[in-house]
Amino acid sequence: MTDMLDPDRDCALCPRLHEFIAQQRKSHADWYNAPVRTFYPGGGPPAVRFLIVGLAPGLRGANRTGRPFTGDFAGDLLYGTLRKFGFSSGTFDARSDDGVELIATAITNAVRCVPPENKPVGAEINTCRRYLSASLDAMTGLSAILTLGKIAHDSTIRTLGGRVSAHPFRHNARTNVGGYAVFSSYHCSRYNTNTGRLTEQMFVDVFQNIADYLGPS
Repeated sequence: MTDMLDPDRDCALCPRLHEFIAQQRKSHADWYNAPVRTFYPGGGPPAVRFLIVGLAPGLRGANRTGRPFTGDFAGDLLYGTLRKFGFSSGTFDARSDDGVELIATAITNAVRCVPPENKPVGAEINTCRRYLSASLDAMTGLSAILTLGKIAHDSTIRTLGGRVSAHPFRHNARTNVGGYAVFSSYHCSRYNTNTGRLTEQMFVDVFQNIADYLGPS
């Protein structure tokens, strides 16, 4: 089932991204170098109550390891916070085989392929939205969505049929659209944490609001 929810390994729908990945395969043959699939809990899409949507795989993060938010700083903060609130089990070690398992939670990206300079263009975001839409349809128990950063937020709102002007991105905000509670946060990137735009406590506060909304599993 999940094969229909993610791009093919050699997806060429976005020529610029396809070419960039081809270059990385030549330079780093031991890396994953392909569209990064959604990370699901053991029960697959129907077991998901909480979905996290990021921007795109990092070059030396998910594009290298093959798992969302794994291999760069953003994952340290994200997976540490997930475990704190009981959304994951196991010890995160920045490897796709570190044994981390998600609990009623899934992690994906608005754009599944690594973009040059971590900057997808509008056409690429729009093209990849078909996979986010299919994933949402498969998550029959989904209740809450967390969007990390404005691009992920806006793409998610559009996927759900909402107008961005009616559901603007704001840190630690919640809006209701398409039958879901959509929470938003600044992206947990090293840049945002180094500049103080996002502190660990600010991120924890977002997750506390989500945990309170979801209640006991």
